[in-house]
Amino acid sequence: MSEELKKRDCIPCEKKTGRLDLAKIKPLKDAIDEAWALEGDYKISRQFTFLTFKHAISFVNEIADIAEFEGHHPDFHIHYNKITLDLWTHSVNGLTENDFIMAAKIDEVFRESVM
Repeated sequence: MSEELKKRDCIPCEKKTGRLDLAKIKPLKDAIDEAWALEGDYKISRQFTFLTFKHAISFVNEIADIAEFEGHHPDFHIHYNKITLDLWTHSVNGLTENDFIMAAKIDEVFRESVM
């Protein structure tokens, strides 16, 4: 399902879209890399480690480009060569399918950056 998720595009969300409940979150969470941690039922987070600060910032810039294209922006936390990303849909104050689409796309970028 991760392959399917990364091929999809995020759709604009509104408050009426509604956040996902745990029953709908579970299969989407299972479809992305297990390194993503579910925080309650409102956010997923993952830490990425790189060789250098420059590699980490290059990754951030690539994710920023994808986020702009998708119109769905993660929260970035930068600590030298470690990047932590938090994904949640601000307009619904919780998780939507867009968060898992972005996670799948981010995982693909990370896999390509370490190969």
